[in-house]
Amino acid sequence: MDNFINLIFSEVNIILTILLILLIAYWILTSVSGIDFDYDMDIDVDVDLDVDLDLDINTIDPGSMDFEDISSAEVDKTHVVNKRHKPLKWWQVVLIYFNFVGLPFMFTFTVWIFLWWLSTLLSTSITGSYDNTFGFVLFFICMIPALFFTKIFTTPFKSFFKNLNKDGDKPTDFLGRNAVLLSTISGDKMGNAEVLADGNPMNIYVKSLDGTEIRFRESVLIIKQSPDKNYFLVSKY
Repeated sequence: MDNFINLIFSEVNIILTILLILLIAYWILTSVSGIDFDYDMDIDVDVDLDVDLDLDINTIDPGSMDFEDISSAEVDKTHVVNKRHKPLKWWQVVLIYFNFVGLPFMFTFTVWIFLWWLSTLLSTSITGSYDNTFGFVLFFICMIPALFFTKIFTTPFKSFFKNLNKDGDKPTDFLGRNAVLLSTISGDKMGNAEVLADGNPMNIYVKSLDGTEIRFRESVLIIKQSPDKNYFLVSKY
């Protein structure tokens, strides 16, 4: 037991050990107290994406989207391009590819840290390098395979989280659907639109994505939801 404690708190492993302890405390606190630490990962990609969701929705072409918009889609590097066919920055692709987007961020982050910690712990224990320079080399090397193991482990959870909202009910996903305007909109003017979702017609509040006028009864494509979740941004279909 003493050897194990010395190993996990050794010079090489102590950083990840402390971080893992903090993450465990975070999950215990949120589960026991019910406090919702809702971190808004509002990271603006700042490009116009052409994201092929390969689902039962139409391809999303226009509009400026951020990570929140594509969080429910399985997106790979070949699908994430802007209208000039330029790829996203490498770190944006990494976040999407390794499921930091598409699942609750803290869930994926915790899995990654645990697998990184476990890989480093095993490799430094086997090589006896938990307190020397070679151990730190292994520390950084283990980061990469831990990411791939994280993707493998977390991918099955995507369908689970996708079908649940905060109340445990299946949410209606309007993004990427066609709708028909029930009023003319332009600029910051908000209007109503009717969308067919799950076989039922539903009314939603909408605004023009780029401020251009879209007239009554015109068909529109739902691009993204407003930060306050009160309306959707649409463009001409």
